[in-house]
Order: sequence, then structure tokens, then C-alpha cells
Amino acid sequence: MIYFSAVGMVNALGNSLPQIAENLARGVSPGMQRQTQWLLGDAPSWFGNVQGELPAVPEPLKRHNSRNNRLLLAALAQIEVPVREAIARYGAERVAVIMGTSTSGIREGELALRQHQAGQWPQGYDYQQQELGDPGQFLRAFLATRGPAYTLSTACSSSARAIISGKRLIDAGLVDAAIVGGADSLCQMPINGFNSLESLSAERCTPFAAGRNGINIGEAAALMLLTREPAAVALLGVGESSDAWHMSAPHPAGEGAERAMTMALRQAGLSTEQIGYINLHGTATRLNDLVEAQVVNRLFGAQTPCSSTKHLTGHTLGAAGAVEAALSWLLLTQPLPLPQQDFSVVPCDGELAPLGLVCRQQPLRQRAILSNSFAFGGNNACLLLGDAP
Repeated sequence: MIYFSAVGMVNALGNSLPQIAENLARGVSPGMQRQTQWLLGDAPSWFGNVQGELPAVPEPLKRHNSRNNRLLLAALAQIEVPVREAIARYGAERVAVIMGTSTSGIREGELALRQHQAGQWPQGYDYQQQELGDPGQFLRAFLATRGPAYTLSTACSSSARAIISGKRLIDAGLVDAAIVGGADSLCQMPINGFNSLESLSAERCTPFAAGRNGINIGEAAALMLLTREPAAVALLGVGESSDAWHMSAPHPAGEGAERAMTMALRQAGLSTEQIGYINLHGTATRLNDLVEAQVVNRLFGAQTPCSSTKHLTGHTLGAAGAVEAALSWLLLTQPLPLPQQDFSVVPCDGELAPLGLVCRQQPLRQRAILSNSFAFGGNNACLLLGDAP
């Protein structure tokens, strides 16, 4: 059995686990803000920001200096003591670093290009800052580990798949511990890309609501230390699949999503009746919510409590799987009410398959949580967390 030995994260809800837990319980997000600097033409939209100062990248690692990596350092600072202890206990070669991202340091590249077009080579710019594989290499160098280190980039399932990969490395006996998770930072390229697909909402996103029209993008980082050492929360099961259906749309019947969810349940040896909460991918796009509702209804009916947190964090893209797994971990370790969907202004979409959407305060009653991450290209990943057996 693989356990979560330590968890750290930063996102629009806050810069520490206590802040995030408090704001999650209240349903408020200080970092969700209306901004104009990201879209071409300075059109306004809502974005999830990590607020406050971030740790600096040490001078010897300055070629890795990106906001993305500084977000990782902010999450790492919360768990650095147990991480360093694990490295000392197992040996640097027996600790893996597996990250997920979809942006890495693209923002640094955007700023460098702007300076270059103005006739000035950007001081301190290094291509490695924006290389997709950089987060794994950076944390490996920062922590001086010598085990496997790599970065996965499968869009919005990236960091969920990083967690799955870390589990498999431990299961295979290749390492004794894995530092897993991911980060994504705000940058113009993906934001304008989503806007060109008409998938970006100009207003605060409304998952599963009538008239929903797209996502809000956010930035975040989440890191977990996975080991075989018994802890309060275990990774009970995982599931993966690929639809191979369409580059930017899910399979209309959600076949791949259903396979991934079923695989996680089967691996955990749990029935649908034993799941206390489903963290829905819930992007607030028309197609994602429609298809996800179909799949959840087929497997669970309308009884299992479920909701999305995208309106509180923004869609954190490659970091979303790890961030939402970390939020699920919080629900299992603290007496928090389940996250709610607010349909007081815009009603729930009555054309969706019936779901057990959480619309009023209620506790977690069954101690197992399924967390969904569905990505462009039909790349699906599901994580099942619960009390240690």
C-alpha cells in the first residue's frame, strides 16, 4: 500500500494548508480575480492567482528561475522537513521526483520574446526556464536526489499521472519514496489558446450550471511525498485511459473516462456505494460537464455527493490533478464540509444527467474520495484516496 506521507500546496485559495482549508470551508477564494493583462486586446476575464511573495530560486540554479519553479518551492517549503528526512533515510538514489506541468516557464519565454522584439536581449534568460521537462530536473537538483526524475505533460491530467507514476515506481521496487505533484503558472499562450477555442469564460465559471460557457484558468502547485510508511491517507487505487477520440473534445459517451474510474475502483477493491465524495473534473465547459455527468450517473447514479472546485482555484491545468488530490487529502484529514456548487444565481443545468451535486453544507460520510482529471486528447486519470486500511 502506498501512503501520502506529506502534502503541501499553494493556489488561489491560499498559501498554506490552514489558509486553504479555511477558505475551502467558507467557499471563498482571495486569489480569484478579474484581470485584463492576459488576453490579447486586454479583454477581461477571471483568473486564479497565488498571492504574495514566492521563494527565490538559489543562485547556483538560476537557469531554472521561473515562476513555475518558485511555485514548486512554495509547496515544497511546507513539506521539506519530511522530504529531507526521507532522502536521508532511504538514500538519494532511492527517491524519485516525478512532476506534471503544461506550461513550465513559458511566461519567462513570453517576457523574453517581448524584450527581444524591442531590440534587447533579456538579461538572465535561459531556455531551460521554459523547457517542459524542467520542473522535475529543478527539484531533483534542489534536493540533490539521484533517483528517477522526469516531468509528464499530458495537459490537465499531467500531475495526476505524475502521482500514478510515482506509485508505480515504488510498487516496482525501483525507489522507496517519490516526490510527486506538479505546477502550472499563468501565461498568455494557453490562455489565448483556450480563448480561441471559445472555452474561456469572461465571468466567474459556473460548473454544471445552465448557460455555463467556459473555464477560468488558475495557477498552483501541489507536492506529495509517497512512501510505504503507514499514514492517515492511502492511495487506494488509480485508473488511466486514453480515448484517442478528438484532439480537444471528450468522447461523447465518456467511454475512456468511465474506464479510468472503473479501473481505480477495481484496484481499490471498492464498490461505488463505498465512495463518499467524487471530486469532479468539472471545468464548466459545455461538453466536459455534459459528458462527465453522463459517466458519473451511469456508475454512481445520483446518490454519491460530488462537486467541482474550479470556481475556487481556477482550472490549474497541469497542476489540477495534484491540487485536487491534495484538496481531497484535506477533506480526509480535517473536519471540513464538502465543497459546494452555488446555483443561487444561475440554476443547475436541467439537461444534465442527474448527479448528487453538493448544494448545501454536508460532511464526508464515507471515507473514500475519487478524484477525476480529464485532459485534451482524451487522456483520463482517476485517483482514489481513503483511510489507510
